[in-house]
Amino acid sequence: MRPILAAIALPVVLAACGADNKWASDADVARAAYVSPEPPSLTLYTAIRVSSGEGGHSALMVNSGQRVMFDPAGTWWHRTVPERHDVLYGITPQLLDFYLDYHARETYYVLEQKIYVTPEVAALALAKVQANGPVGKAMCAANTSDILNDLPGFERLPQTLFPARLAAAFAKLPGVEQRQYWDNDADDNRGLLADQGGTGRSDGTFTRIVEVPPGAISGKNGELR
Repeated sequence: MRPILAAIALPVVLAACGADNKWASDADVARAAYVSPEPPSLTLYTAIRVSSGEGGHSALMVNSGQRVMFDPAGTWWHRTVPERHDVLYGITPQLLDFYLDYHARETYYVLEQKIYVTPEVAALALAKVQANGPVGKAMCAANTSDILNDLPGFERLPQTLFPARLAAAFAKLPGVEQRQYWDNDADDNRGLLADQGGTGRSDGTFTRIVEVPPGAISGKNGELR
């Protein structure tokens, strides 16, 4: 993390709970690896509170030699998904739907922002999320923006503690594809998480999916500006 951002973030880190130190075995990571047929890409996910438009969480999916989710200080898990310091491996289409379904509920919608990149940029992003280390709570946007800001073509993105601010800046990147995921699940999603990880009763479906025009910024009640 750069000195200026580290200085800003220090009080938050000290006040937060400790970072997660999960470290899956090499065998589990290798067994779970998923290679997507899509071109290399980076996808920023932001959980946005419906009532206010404020961001509640940032995560970055990297599609390189394999597809992983950098979910800093995240709470989603699945029994088939190995985790190493906030990097989730084996993100298949079904597991991605599970991830999004967990975050989209009556109080939050999820904004997806995808941009296709060169294989070199995707490989660099993968290396950076793998080397980042565990993230303290409330530091998801800080770590995500720090990684993005250090990639070729993303240098103008702000280093910020605020997920919505990062999403608004990401929306202005050329070529970005955006959509919103909405669901009416209860705000308490612990039961859904248990279903996904155990019985598999959750089917990862959504009430609606909204395509967002390039450059538009999502806010309160999903309004675009």
